[in-house]
Amino acid sequence: MMARMAGDFLIPHHEYEITAIRAQGAGGQNINKVSNAVHLRYDVRTSSLAPDHKERLMALHDHRITRDGTVVIKAQQHRSLEMNREEAIRRLHDLVQSVATPPRTRRATRPTLASRRRRIESKTQRGQVKALRGKVFD
Repeated sequence: MMARMAGDFLIPHHEYEITAIRAQGAGGQNINKVSNAVHLRYDVRTSSLAPDHKERLMALHDHRITRDGTVVIKAQQHRSLEMNREEAIRRLHDLVQSVATPPRTRRATRPTLASRRRRIESKTQRGQVKALRGKVFD
């Protein structure tokens, strides 16, 4: 079974592992009996993603990605296990989709003549303000 992502990406079902855990927080007597929260684990390094996608995913400064390249997503917003499972898979898709397009390369540009003039004028004005802060002599 494959999980369809937005765009042309497919994440095979066997590449991520979903385990049911007990949710945190208030829940009354039912909290100790039912495991409704979900932990999703996805190993980036052994996944079928393209190498450039893996690089960009590993370079993200995201708290959900461990040092060894495992994405850990915890979903516990909903009361049902199925809804939490779908939520975790959707979050994984969103994370992978965020690195799908490569960042645009920056082309260096030169400042315009007017912006250079404005910069110099603001520097001279600031210098005059600072010069007026000195001691007053009679």
